[in-house]
Amino acid sequence: MDEVISIKGNRTRGGAARIGDAVTCGSGPIDYVAKADLDQEFPFFRSSVRKFRRGDVIAGAGVLIDMFARVQRGMISASAPLPDGREFIVEIIPKGGLIGELEVLRKQSLSLEYRASSDCELHFFDGRLLRELCAKDPQFQVKILSKALARVSELELRLISNAGSSLRQRLARTLLRLSAIYGTDAQNSGDELIISQNDLAATLPASREKVNQCLRRLRESKVVDGTQGKIRILNRKALEAYAEGTASAA
Repeated sequence: MDEVISIKGNRTRGGAARIGDAVTCGSGPIDYVAKADLDQEFPFFRSSVRKFRRGDVIAGAGVLIDMFARVQRGMISASAPLPDGREFIVEIIPKGGLIGELEVLRKQSLSLEYRASSDCELHFFDGRLLRELCAKDPQFQVKILSKALARVSELELRLISNAGSSLRQRLARTLLRLSAIYGTDAQNSGDELIISQNDLAATLPASREKVNQCLRRLRESKVVDGTQGKIRILNRKALEAYAEGTASAA
């Protein structure tokens, strides 16, 4: 691993920092800069830039740090533990997505664990500046809260939809949703998904064995293909039919 996240002080599961912990990258110091964000989404300077490798824990549930982050490159998974000990990946946050902005506004600790789903770069911002800007600029506050509400609404609709669906439907819908997320990157058509079978099972959520069975049927039907850690969509229309429940049973 080119970069090792080192934590000074108390630790949480997976090496995420607690309150007041110092976080550094083993390959060099954090890049503190005084340069505005590239797309000028936030009219104040970022505090730091940090790079993570796939699988690195960025922050654990229960952490209270007065900073929030914007995903500048790569993807982040937000997860919570299930009662049976399995992991449930609640959402996958793509480039441009925010982490911890609501917790900063509410002065609350994080409720989910955030982990790098791919090699990624995050830009961190001072939480105090976000609260001050929201207090001074109602339009900016509406923008931030509207983004957060859209994410919550999408999650709610997805959970309701999945409640009465078969595993095959849920898998097809998840692959299409991930395809849309990957498609936001200009360098990715959205047809090739970089995701492990463990993470895919945790996203549904379902057992890895049952997910593998469904994937095998989709491969046999020439709907998807792939190798370990990658899934390629071959027949999008057929996958959409599975997602809608209109495809004939294999």
